[in-house]
Amino acid sequence: MRWASCPNAGCGRGRLNQHRETLLSTCAGLDPAQLARTTVEPSDPTLLGLVRHRAEVERWWFRRSFAGEAVGNVFTGPADGNEGLDGVRAADAERDFARFRAEAGACDAAAAGHGLDESFVSSGGVRLSLRWVYLVMIQEYARHNGHADLLRERTDGRTGD
Repeated sequence: MRWASCPNAGCGRGRLNQHRETLLSTCAGLDPAQLARTTVEPSDPTLLGLVRHRAEVERWWFRRSFAGEAVGNVFTGPADGNEGLDGVRAADAERDFARFRAEAGACDAAAAGHGLDESFVSSGGVRLSLRWVYLVMIQEYARHNGHADLLRERTDGRTGD
């Protein structure tokens, strides 16, 4: 089915889930210290920071913006400018991955049963659709999964999907 003719959120969820799984598989097999290590100086993102960031951004768009849920931050908020990238601690890796998975499920639930053309007004006063949210999330995952490949390669020579 073509994206343009797809009537509901299930159409975008499949591709989004592929990107979520790509990020997780890129991180697989590393210990907490490796996940929290900065490897591409002078940039300071880490694999664990990317996982945290994706959970935070998905929550913002799917749950807060689209569904209008009054939920706090997963890790940090937009005020810090990095939405989860900062404050990474190796000791929290297992907890952070669990929060990522839980947030992905909550975001899927927030969009379930809604049409892609359903809209909301953003915090900036712009009317946006659920389709737009999926497109932006897929685009951001594609970009950040490329970053994850570089971080993983610098950690142990392996790259993701």
